[in-house]
Formats: sequence, C-alpha cells, structure tokens
Amino acid sequence: MTGPSKVLDVAGVSKRFGELEVLSDVSFGVDKGETVCVLGPSGSGKSTLLRCINWLEPPDAGQIYLNGAQVGINGAGLVMNDRDLSRIRTRIGMVFQHFALWPHLTVLQNLMEGPIQVQRRPKAEVRDEALALLAKVGLTDKQDVFPAKLSGGQKQRVGIARALAMKPDLLLFDEPTSALDPELVAEVLVVMADLAREGRTMVIVTHEMAFAREAATRILFLDHGRVIETGPPERFFTEPETERARQFLQRYANGAASGRA
Repeated sequence: MTGPSKVLDVAGVSKRFGELEVLSDVSFGVDKGETVCVLGPSGSGKSTLLRCINWLEPPDAGQIYLNGAQVGINGAGLVMNDRDLSRIRTRIGMVFQHFALWPHLTVLQNLMEGPIQVQRRPKAEVRDEALALLAKVGLTDKQDVFPAKLSGGQKQRVGIARALAMKPDLLLFDEPTSALDPELVAEVLVVMADLAREGRTMVIVTHEMAFAREAATRILFLDHGRVIETGPPERFFTEPETERARQFLQRYANGAASGRA
C-alpha cells in the first residue's frame, strides 16, 4: 500500500457526476518532499482529483491514503463521520483558486483561526507562528488588514500562509494563480517555488508550465480523467512519451509564442 516515505497514495480512484465520468481509475503516489504538478487540458479532472484527495468530493471507487491511513473510510469500512474527516483534513492544507479567506477576519486572524479553534493550540504560540509565516510570504505589514483591502496576489499569499499554519503533511494547490491578473502571478509562484525548495510535500494543479518545469519533481498528465503520462519534468517537457502530451505541449508553446499562455 504505502512505503515508509510515502505521504499520499491514490489507488484506482474514479468519480462520476451523473453520466459524466470525470476520473477513471487514477493511481499515483507522492513521497515525502515531492512536488507533483498535475497538468492537462481544461475539463480533464484535475480539480476534481484534488477534491477527492481530501474528500470534499467522495470518490465513487478507489482508495486514498495519507501516511498509510485511509482517508474517508474508517477501520470498520464505513464512511467517516464529519469529526473524523475534519481531523484528517487538518493534515491536508488546501489552497483554492479563489482564495476562500474569511472576509470578517484580519489577515492575522485568518491564519490563527484554524490552529486555535480546530487544533486547540495555545494562542500566543499560534500568533508567533502566524507572524513568522506572514514574514515568509512577504506580508508582515498586512497583518491587521481585512481581505477586501488586499490585491489578488496578496490574498493568495495569505491563503498559502493559512494552509501552512495548520502544519499539514500535504499541501494541495488548485490552480492558485488562475484568478490573478498576469502581473500578480509571479509573486505567488515565488512563494510556491520556495516551498518546493524547502521540500514541502505538494500536489499542484497548474497551467503555469514554466513553473512546473522548474519546481516539480514529477509531472502527472491527465486527459479525460485518466493518467496518460507521468515522469520527471525534464523528460516530459522535452521528450513526452504520448502523442496526447505532445499535442498539449505544442498548444502551450504556440500560446506562449503569441502571448496568450
């Protein structure tokens, strides 16, 4: 099932929405310290895969393991109750496309809310760690600001810091730059690249090909809900094994050349 260093194991996961099969028998693992970038055309099932990993969308078939413990199903083979699911989700940090910050809380309060309310950790300790995380993402001067006063890039950096505040074993990123203006994308990618260099365990759905090529330890390429190809970025981007991946990369290259990527 899982090796000693394997943080995530996805085994035969499938998901349908009515007649539409979104994921079909998806299997892969993520070792501790890996950055796996999930690529593929729109509608290939990338975001649904992330939502299945933390059971925001329960899969119809297959199993998901976090550090060897099954996600979503308890020891009796039954679907976990909300409390047990919440306990597992505290170990999986998720950064969404549209920030998902609490608008009524300041930046600092957004970071502190989960560790205090969910993990029941001491407030003074949580505050010190939250301030350190804000420094890490370059937002120390925004600690008392409400999200409505932040740019999109600043909101996403707060979202990353908030996920880190829970000290997760695994970080999931669902197209974290897709809602940003082009000039704000770089500031978020810099933070994510730093996390990759630190050896954080991450699964990142992204359309940022240059970032994936530089930061990923492995590429997972999805098409029509299936894993078509997987391998190191240096091979995937220069010598893809499948015709489908070659077509995808060619469209990316054409878009980049014309300024549309």
